[in-house]
Amino acid sequence: MICHNGRTHHMFTSESVTAGHPDKVADAISDAVLDSLIRHDPYVRCACETLVTTGLIVLAGEVTVHTPKAADALANAEQTARETVKNIGYTDSARGFDYRSCAVIRTLHGQSEDINQGVDRQNRDDQGAGDQGIMFGFACDETSAMMPLPIYLAHRLTERLTEARQSGEMPWLAPDGKSQVTIEYVGGEPQAVHTVVVSTQHDESVVSPRTGNMSTKARREIVEKIVKPVVMAECPRLWNNRIVFHINPTGRFLIGGPHGDSGLTGRKIIVDTYGGRGCHGGGAFSGKDPSKVDRSASYMARHIAKNVVAAKLARTCEVQLGYAIGVADPVSVLVDTGGTCVVPEEMIEDAIREVFPLRPSGIIKHLDLLRPIYLSTVANGHFGRTGRNFTWERTDHVADLRKACKVAGGRDRVA
Repeated sequence: MICHNGRTHHMFTSESVTAGHPDKVADAISDAVLDSLIRHDPYVRCACETLVTTGLIVLAGEVTVHTPKAADALANAEQTARETVKNIGYTDSARGFDYRSCAVIRTLHGQSEDINQGVDRQNRDDQGAGDQGIMFGFACDETSAMMPLPIYLAHRLTERLTEARQSGEMPWLAPDGKSQVTIEYVGGEPQAVHTVVVSTQHDESVVSPRTGNMSTKARREIVEKIVKPVVMAECPRLWNNRIVFHINPTGRFLIGGPHGDSGLTGRKIIVDTYGGRGCHGGGAFSGKDPSKVDRSASYMARHIAKNVVAAKLARTCEVQLGYAIGVADPVSVLVDTGGTCVVPEEMIEDAIREVFPLRPSGIIKHLDLLRPIYLSTVANGHFGRTGRNFTWERTDHVADLRKACKVAGGRDRVA
């Protein structure tokens, strides 16, 4: 970071990946299996990990079901995995990975009884945390979604890539792809889009016979049909003629997906959250039922942070929640506003404890997490989203927080 006209000047970069990226294929399979189970058994215990590589899907982890229909769904996990791969777009064996020909290996077993006795209680309100750990939530006022701008734009780019492929607008696109956005900040405020990287799998039709690489025309089409519309829709004032574009910078991207690189559940935790802005406790989300605070408490921490910013108690808010396995109440609640708060951070922490349920059972009920909603979270990040599945994005406790912090005015808003 350097000083620029008396103000701080820095760059910040975040990345996103498409649903066809091998790690996201693994995430999707894990969450599709979870959804198939929780649909029939809201109290299923599931920690499903997936490995994908050339011609192979491996399902591993711990699953305990309590109903016959959930048992049937578990028995059908192989078909669930294949349908997920098909819906992502891997339907051609020529790509080295497709839903028909890939092998599926299952190594799933029941959850440890030692864990169960700490989590499941006769009184569900006393349900303990499914593991120890620290979870973080973040929000800021850079975008209407209260997400950092670099990750928000990166997600919109991968979303647009998928849309252009699935609609047939750019039929030469293939499922695997990545984006990366660098934003220039001056005085802590976004000033310009500095660099955009898009690496997208494609077919032979856009390979130049002369160079053997992706054609200049196709690269230009990515800029004009993918990048520019996204930036102009989200932050037109940041578009400029100095933006550096790297479109398939290796030259070409024919071999992709699980054939190009193996994929694992939980290997895109920064893509899933805030693009490297703020802290991360290290726990992945996909494949885990909401008794696992890695997932549910991270969702609640985001919910809290977003409400704090929406209540204008701070321009930036990071919330840390700490849990011990088998213990219901959090061991710690910490707020860091980066010096942007209008009341002391200790007061915000007290208000959070007063306004929000922080026990696992309370989080699950408050955010309505015992539903088959998890596959919808896989692509384009878990946060900054819209729709009924993303209950943690609601800003419905603005007035409660302002009252608890003794700040006048403010109405509840629902994003």
